[in-house]
Amino acid sequence: MKKPVVLITGASQGIGAAIAKVFARQIRGVRLALVARTERNLARVAAACTKLGATVATFPCDVAAEAPVAALAAAVTTRFGGVDVLINNAGTFAGAPLTAMSVAEFDRLIAANLRSVFLVSRAFVPGMIARRTGDVFNMSSIAGLIAYPGGAAYSAAKFGVSGLSKVMRAELKGHGVRVCCVYPGATVSPSWRGSGVDEARMMPADDVAQAFYDVYRLSRRTVVEEIVLRPQGGDV
Repeated sequence: MKKPVVLITGASQGIGAAIAKVFARQIRGVRLALVARTERNLARVAAACTKLGATVATFPCDVAAEAPVAALAAAVTTRFGGVDVLINNAGTFAGAPLTAMSVAEFDRLIAANLRSVFLVSRAFVPGMIARRTGDVFNMSSIAGLIAYPGGAAYSAAKFGVSGLSKVMRAELKGHGVRVCCVYPGATVSPSWRGSGVDEARMMPADDVAQAFYDVYRLSRRTVVEEIVLRPQGGDV
């Protein structure tokens, strides 16, 4: 049987890179479509996954923009055909009080964290519907469950990911497509650099990545609708 095609956005670093390596390690010969804006970093992750036995192709793309995502869909389809597992992991963080945040910055964060999920899902989910099988993972955040000062745009976007995931689940469950929304807390990754939080209080990115794989490997009779992952201390 052909190995599954797993497309991961934001795959050049952090949790996205860790997810790619987990799938490469656990499913020898898995076909990985790695997507991010930074081609150099993508190449490093691709090399590591290839060493683990995966078949890998990289696709530099700004997934918050409609035309590049359309081109991405065409390129991935040409290279691999349909996508079996879609992991919407791309995103970015910036904090500022509501009254201090510019409209441009608000729009940028909404686009990177929420619009990207909509665009990429719209591009690849129709193929899953046609095949009547597929898995979609949408990356939210603890900030998508708990509001905090300075999170006007980021928290709003991640709450939006939660809502979009619920809509997708309601629309796709009758088509054999599972949708899981993931809410990680503090994780050792570039997005937490400069936060002032000691890494000892954070989760390893590998642990978060393993959760994606473990949910995927469940029988098709079971869906995990949401995962909340918190450091043991539970305060970040």
